[in-house]
Amino acid sequence: MDLLTELTAARLLAIIRGTDARASVDTALALIDEGITHLEVALTTPDALGVISRVVAEVGDAVTIGAGTVLTADDVARVRDAGATFAVTPAVVPSIAECARLGFPVLAGAFTPSEAYSAMQQGALAIKLFPASVGGPAFLKAVRDPFPEIPFFAVGGVTLDSVAEYAAVGAVGLGLGGPLIGDAASGGDLAALRERARAFLSAAGDWRTP
Repeated sequence: MDLLTELTAARLLAIIRGTDARASVDTALALIDEGITHLEVALTTPDALGVISRVVAEVGDAVTIGAGTVLTADDVARVRDAGATFAVTPAVVPSIAECARLGFPVLAGAFTPSEAYSAMQQGALAIKLFPASVGGPAFLKAVRDPFPEIPFFAVGGVTLDSVAEYAAVGAVGLGLGGPLIGDAASGGDLAALRERARAFLSAAGDWRTP
């Protein structure tokens, strides 16, 4: 399957952004153990490239590991070398066109209709509507209405209670940062992380799109 098909089937993309590299690796492995198969490690995490490399070495092809906060052409080269298989951006940035040039999948961050259209024209695989919590599901519906062919992932402040709402307005998936990860990637409670992962997976199992 291609990445978009995989992500759409999985529904959930876990976003690891922490302050401790070892804790970030442990967070990734705990999420994988609970059944989350697609993860993004933000480049703002200490030794993010090392985190990606260690997780890839540990799990191989069992899951799909991407890199987030990929801004430049140099970032794209570095994350590919570390073993990431896709990139995620927070905005419409130069890395989108570089990913397209290399055939490297990229989920592009956008907030407005103009940004979403521009990112897709530059070669994005899908749009990461960010920060989704600013407008909520109603805003996603409004942005998506003129672009029904664009796959939108809702990212930023997406809570367990809002999973069904985003599904109902046509999101193809969700990016889960703080509401899923909590403080785990900074050395926090992995048991609580596992409980949150199970809850989000259960909610995703009831996904209903229009």
